[in-house]
Amino acid sequence: MSTATKPKHIGRNISRIRELRGMKQEALAMAIGFSQQTISNIEGSETIDEEKLNIIADALGVSADAIKNYNDETLLNIINNTFNSNDNSTMNAINIQPTFNPLDKIVELYERLVQAEKDKVEYLERLMKGK
Repeated sequence: MSTATKPKHIGRNISRIRELRGMKQEALAMAIGFSQQTISNIEGSETIDEEKLNIIADALGVSADAIKNYNDETLLNIINNTFNSNDNSTMNAINIQPTFNPLDKIVELYERLVQAEKDKVEYLERLMKGK
């Protein structure tokens, strides 16, 4: 069955939007005066009556149409198209453009490790001479 002819699962859409809002079933239930079990049943239902849908939509801060037409793919497109990183070292959190030469940092780290080993050997030699 293609996604174009597949009926929307309203309960699943409610669940996704609730989760995106960082809201638990209990919190949604308290906000609209239902039990947590009722919310669980609604989220498991493929359809829901308009009155309940409007109440839930208000509690979630979205429109009933937003719940009916919710789509993960559309949401991801919106996020990808509106993502803005204020960090100059990243471009969309993927393309890293360091302002330094990574090899210089590796050499610097290696030199510090060698110096630490030399200091440790010197310290141990002094301890051995002190005995």
